[in-house]
Amino acid sequence: MPYQIFEVSGRTIEVDLYGDAGPLVVLAPGMGRGAADFSDLAGTLSRVGYRAAAVNPRGAGQSRGPAEGLTLHDLADDLARVIETLQGAPAAVIGHAFGNRVARCLAADRPELVKCLVLLAAGGQVPPPPEFLAAMAVLRSSEATRAEKRDAMQRAYFSKDSSPDPWLEGNWPETLRIQAQAGQATPLSDWLAGGSAPMLVVQGLEDICALPANGRRLKEDFGDRVELEEIPNAAHAMLLERSEVVAARVIEYLNRQFEQR
Repeated sequence: MPYQIFEVSGRTIEVDLYGDAGPLVVLAPGMGRGAADFSDLAGTLSRVGYRAAAVNPRGAGQSRGPAEGLTLHDLADDLARVIETLQGAPAAVIGHAFGNRVARCLAADRPELVKCLVLLAAGGQVPPPPEFLAAMAVLRSSEATRAEKRDAMQRAYFSKDSSPDPWLEGNWPETLRIQAQAGQATPLSDWLAGGSAPMLVVQGLEDICALPANGRRLKEDFGDRVELEEIPNAAHAMLLERSEVVAARVIEYLNRQFEQR
């Protein structure tokens, strides 16, 4: 899997590239996570005729840029620069968790660059329950043991039958800090609707971080613009837990959007 470094407007953006032909699909990972989370999905997309570009957000991998006073609009512009540099407009944009907020902000700010959106574990409207907040308190504690953090990771992000071990690694603290501040600094109304782009929303029915009610609310609010897929036995980490199911649904949707075979 090759990667490419883009130097644009004082920023360094590292992108994992899969495939060299076909419509462009840009992938934005979840909060504090990197492009590697998309390795399976991006690889599958490349094998069925798409160019996939998984973007490391600022602070992850070799991606760097201004880190203070940012909003989601700044982070969305990083995705815009990737699409422009790869000459892939209009591109499909896939966002997982926090990444779907950045994707929706991009579609609102630069609609000419976005063919469609795929939102995996979409939150933002319906807050998580107390049990999620309790698990997060353990994950943020400097006194919690590794075993306690593993248990909290399981409860917060994974279904009961899945191992959380892959997410004990691959976390980028500076990325988490940047994204948390940018999210708090951006009004919900700036990004929630995703402009006017068509959307596929994929929700895990066991997700207690981005509750399934969020996807249902998007479908209620935006009607035919939104296709909703709910996956059983999947939680926030659906890319690991139900990778084949997610990939199949995403590919079917993209094929229709791009009128692929």
